[in-house]
Amino acid sequence: MKLTFALTALVAAVISVEATSTNGERLARGLPPMPPRKRYLPSRMEHARRTSPSGSPPSGGSCNTGPIQCCNQTTTADDPVAALLLGLLGIVLGADVPVGLQCSPLSVVGVGSGSACSARPVCCENNSNGSLISIGCIPITL
Repeated sequence: MKLTFALTALVAAVISVEATSTNGERLARGLPPMPPRKRYLPSRMEHARRTSPSGSPPSGGSCNTGPIQCCNQTTTADDPVAALLLGLLGIVLGADVPVGLQCSPLSVVGVGSGSACSARPVCCENNSNGSLISIGCIPITL
């Protein structure tokens, strides 16, 4: 008796659940597609508060590695011109190291001719190669 009742309940449950067709089958019959179903329960980590972004490049003319440079061009060490200059100077750098070409010191304090940069103001790690090339140059805002 219990087995008969259990089987009857199971068959009734299976029959009562209508198999849903795919959106392709629905469209073929002229019906609109079904809305998407959420198949997972989002965790609490997805709703966690986002942190603030990291700091921005130095601004206001601050440079901890020496004077601010005004470079005519900034590129990476794998640039053909930069690679040629580095090779002539015997300097070996990684391909993604930023370099500045034709750089000159820039005076931020004061209003004279040395305080204007018509190219790109940068802060470089190594300015010891004269005005030809500077190594590790990161653009800054004045």
